[in-house]
Amino acid sequence: MNIPSNWKHDNNMLVREFTLGNFVEVVAFVNKIMPLAEDAMHHPDIDIYGYKNIRVKLTTHDAGATVTDKDIKLAEAINGIAD
Repeated sequence: MNIPSNWKHDNNMLVREFTLGNFVEVVAFVNKIMPLAEDAMHHPDIDIYGYKNIRVKLTTHDAGATVTDKDIKLAEAINGIAD
């Protein structure tokens, strides 16, 4: 399994943390993730903590809560809007 850059494989999930400039940028970034997730019909867990930090966690629940190609593809798409 090729884990996309800047993501970690942790506890059967792909996890990446982002630090943005402020809360408005955080919410805007989450709103950019939403259509990617909808198009993939695959929805991440997203934690907003502090006022400028996001943690995105991807796992495929219907495959037994493990990392699958769906997670890798969505992680790559999220990288595309983040980098």
